[in-house]
Amino acid sequence: MAFCTNCGAQIEDAARFCPKCGNAMAGPIPTSFSTPGSFSQEPLNYAIQGDNLQVIRCHLKSGQELYAEAGRMVYKTANVHWETKMQGNSIGSKIWGAVKRKLMGESLFMTYFRSNGNGEVGFAGSYPGKVQAFDLKAGESILVQRESFVCAQTTVQLNIALVKKLGSGFFGGEGFILEKLTGPGLAFIHGGGDFVDFQLGPGETLQVDTGCIVAFEESVNYDIQLAGGIKTAIFGGEGLFLATLTGPGRAIIQSMTLEKMRRELGGSRSASGGDQGNPLGAIGSIFSDD
Repeated sequence: MAFCTNCGAQIEDAARFCPKCGNAMAGPIPTSFSTPGSFSQEPLNYAIQGDNLQVIRCHLKSGQELYAEAGRMVYKTANVHWETKMQGNSIGSKIWGAVKRKLMGESLFMTYFRSNGNGEVGFAGSYPGKVQAFDLKAGESILVQRESFVCAQTTVQLNIALVKKLGSGFFGGEGFILEKLTGPGLAFIHGGGDFVDFQLGPGETLQVDTGCIVAFEESVNYDIQLAGGIKTAIFGGEGLFLATLTGPGRAIIQSMTLEKMRRELGGSRSASGGDQGNPLGAIGSIFSDD
């Protein structure tokens, strides 16, 4: 049984529209790689272990099921069975699912894990950082950065989300594409460095280095603005733009991004700073020490 991402009402798996609010369905990820509805809906027992290379240890009971980004598994017990496949039940839905996943920066395949008896499977991110768990209610959604999804219960829907504002898409560091996780169920994401968690009040605004945003609730407004005056933007070392998150709602930011790590390890020194990845970022490099 699936849930509407707009009102949270239960709907049939094959339904294209919610019978309660009329919301068009975006094609949820299949809830089982065996018989639909045969998986266990008991609460998932898990633990997050480690410091800067954290591992998600999921303790599965008989019939419990997870799906994960391909390549994120670290280990599993022998009684945990797995199957890798593309999203969707038909050729058309598989192709569309592959397109969406490519846009989200994820692999074309998902790996499904199901335990025969009590078993355990572990997952981790692909670079140093933290793991964040979200226990989502039916219809509750969280927006997360591209390439951050690790694993989730099969009741959780993973879909593409588009940035609504043109400026945010061009200069926001994450482009037009975000990932949207919709409950019910547990979902896990990974980000770089350490996390800082904010609970923004109505109208409260947080200014963030673009690219450092990990996740935020749908109630939070996301936009970008020029980083002060032109002189500050060019010579301040923080890039031309800042992302703005305006409450109410929860927002999580990260202290290290994959782009920053690549730049530092590659020996690239740029005065533009930040992770903007925008057309104007080259301006700062003119004044670099190199």
